[in-house]
Amino acid sequence: MKTLVETRDLKTLFPILRGVFRRHVADVRAVDGISLSIKYRQWVGLVGESGCGKTTLGKTILRLLKPTSGHIYLDIAEEIRDKISELEVSEPTSKAYKNLRSQYDLATFSGRKLKNLRKLMQLVYQDPFTSLDPRMKISNTLLEPISVHRLMNRASARERIVEVMDMVGLTPKHLPRYPHQFSGGQRQRIAIARTLVTSPQFIVFDEPTSALDVSVQAQVLTLLEKLKQEQNLTYLYITHDLSVAETVCDTIAVMYLGKIVEMGDPTDIFKTPRHPYSKALVLSTPIADPTRKRGRLVLPGEVPSPADPPPGCRFHPRCDRATDECKAIEPTLQAEGGERKVACYHPLD
Repeated sequence: MKTLVETRDLKTLFPILRGVFRRHVADVRAVDGISLSIKYRQWVGLVGESGCGKTTLGKTILRLLKPTSGHIYLDIAEEIRDKISELEVSEPTSKAYKNLRSQYDLATFSGRKLKNLRKLMQLVYQDPFTSLDPRMKISNTLLEPISVHRLMNRASARERIVEVMDMVGLTPKHLPRYPHQFSGGQRQRIAIARTLVTSPQFIVFDEPTSALDVSVQAQVLTLLEKLKQEQNLTYLYITHDLSVAETVCDTIAVMYLGKIVEMGDPTDIFKTPRHPYSKALVLSTPIADPTRKRGRLVLPGEVPSPADPPPGCRFHPRCDRATDECKAIEPTLQAEGGERKVACYHPLD
């Protein structure tokens, strides 16, 4: 299956400034060298504890944040991606390298090129009550992206917003209302409808169901699956709820302190996690069945600061399998057959 979105060695660092003269003393390494490939119509789940960089990665891919270094590609041929990588090593100052990056690498886009990109890549936030303007009617909220990108005339735009409202299970009678007149589930449906009006290819969901009741969560997840099939959409789904990720995602990427430490099929990761951190996450997930018992793995210590990550493997200060090699040399994400990948020198059996 063809790759739609790919990042290569992507880094997003936030400078730490101190003193009267605001001198640059360090960096918060929120996203630190992530290479991720998302295929057409794939639903990729991104999981990890708070502060590991999940939201920063999603916003960087969408170019809501400017990356410090690395590459972001959207729907380009593999030959072009490989050519850019080849020139980066052999001729990093050449005109050919700069021209290819300015044409295909989203990390370099700005101005009009970046604005045109917004039509194809969208974001659904965690809380729709804060992401929807409380002073705008729903009709104006949905018309705004069409107007900004000048996609169609007003008559066609009216037809389009009625169409997307129907897609998310709402009706035209809801259009004259304001966000406060809806329930949490309905507001999230409106937020999803707003992303659909520009006919995107790729959508990032940042905890879209965490503020909803369990029954409403199920309805929204069913809606997302339906839209994915009907509109040929591709998802990056950021979540803390591993049980949801196991149920709906095609692939799960486990993130720790700015790095992806394991990636693969949800069933494989939940049944036989290979990275010690993945195992700790899986064992911390509650089971809705009192007759089933699950072991518990308590990780020692605290999560290191992303401003001063440990050398070698980021997880080694909290890992009981760590060796001198783990403390000195950072492991890379290695394939283990199929799409299963793990960044660990001593993976679990």
